[in-house]
Amino acid sequence: MTLWGGRFKGKLDEGAFALNSSLPFDKRLALQDVKGSVAWANALAKAGVLAEEESSRIISGLEAVEAEFKSGSFAFAQSDEDIHTAVERRLGELIGPLAGKLHTGRSRNDQVATDFRLWMLRAIPELDSAICVLQSALIALADKYLSTLMPGYTHLQRAQPVTLAHWLLSHFWPLQRDRERLADLRNRVSVLPLGCAALAGTAFPINRAALAEALGFDTPALNSIDAVSDRDFAAEYLFCAALTGVHLSKLAENVILFTTAEFGFFELSDAFSTGSSLMPQKKNPDMFELARGKAGTLIGLLTGLMVTLKGLPSTYDKDLQEDKVPVFQATDTLLAILPALAGALETMTVHEKRMLAAIDASMLATDLADYLVRKGVPFREAHGIAGKAVRLAAEKGVGLDKLPLNDWQAIGPFDADVDQVFDPLKSVEQRNAIGGTSPQSVKEQLLNAKSLLGL
Repeated sequence: MTLWGGRFKGKLDEGAFALNSSLPFDKRLALQDVKGSVAWANALAKAGVLAEEESSRIISGLEAVEAEFKSGSFAFAQSDEDIHTAVERRLGELIGPLAGKLHTGRSRNDQVATDFRLWMLRAIPELDSAICVLQSALIALADKYLSTLMPGYTHLQRAQPVTLAHWLLSHFWPLQRDRERLADLRNRVSVLPLGCAALAGTAFPINRAALAEALGFDTPALNSIDAVSDRDFAAEYLFCAALTGVHLSKLAENVILFTTAEFGFFELSDAFSTGSSLMPQKKNPDMFELARGKAGTLIGLLTGLMVTLKGLPSTYDKDLQEDKVPVFQATDTLLAILPALAGALETMTVHEKRMLAAIDASMLATDLADYLVRKGVPFREAHGIAGKAVRLAAEKGVGLDKLPLNDWQAIGPFDADVDQVFDPLKSVEQRNAIGGTSPQSVKEQLLNAKSLLGL
């Protein structure tokens, strides 16, 4: 059974039917299709298009279809072109010709857009919850390692000492922005297309504001042409997913580096590591490598949909059938990555001594300049003096903290207390402004992070 065959004499070619069919992927919209159809049946009854008894029978039939989907007993037919066809066919089998009245005044164009938005309104909080799980893992680690020191890096070169807690929370905030983007996106998803029909709007007196409220939408779409063609929400969702993937990739790249023998800061548990089929000694951070790799996949899904949308004329075109697969795939990808990374972090071993040992005196050159600033030397001059000290230590082949006092005094206005500069913990504790790496500042940061998760 198709929903459109009246003006055709011949049967659709089998290959063309297979290409045209969207059932393999849009069957994920089954419960949303039933929900939208129940609301539509009610709206038709309130508009006087259906008798109350007719509406009740249709809704009872739809509830039976829904029960079959939930139990897994729904049997798809070979002729089902899409989820809408499947639901209407089965409804007809259950209640007879009355099922044919359900589609009065609506089109698959507004129907599928409504189903897709309903699905996304459910997916957004699910994705948000998964991000929260990873954020919670970062918070728990930050709480544990509040005063643990590690090298901070710029250009992947040792730069300044920081606390591990501060580094961990540097990955919390991008994820928080991801959550905020998803929350903001919800406002644009929650716009009801149902009742816009194919493109010109329904010819029946449907109360679309009441219909929107019944389905949990914030508002009905105000332009029927735009409503059936709008897939901005899908593109925006994919952007949110892609940027989340980028943030996960950045975290993954750091963990991968820090678990190498060259760094040795972290060690992953066996539960979240894999081995080599050839080299018995290998312990590979595959969960993080996969997260890094799948960021490229997520970016590709966004790019693909954007290219699909870029040249379409107004209203509905079959190209828009390509909107759901990337959204579904992006969602599945993130829902697989996020808990795996959270579990890997929760069970990770931190080698605090190895991190502390990686902090050398040259990383405190900025503190050296600050020391001079406190003695009244302009910062730009102090920066130059500190740089000369670094060069002198390198020429002598000694650590910056091993220069004798006479060398210091030959370079600039240094006193015997210059050796106090080379305490990494003091260096960190001085950075106590909001957003700084001091344990006290990070405590405040942690309080803010916890409050965002309701912890």
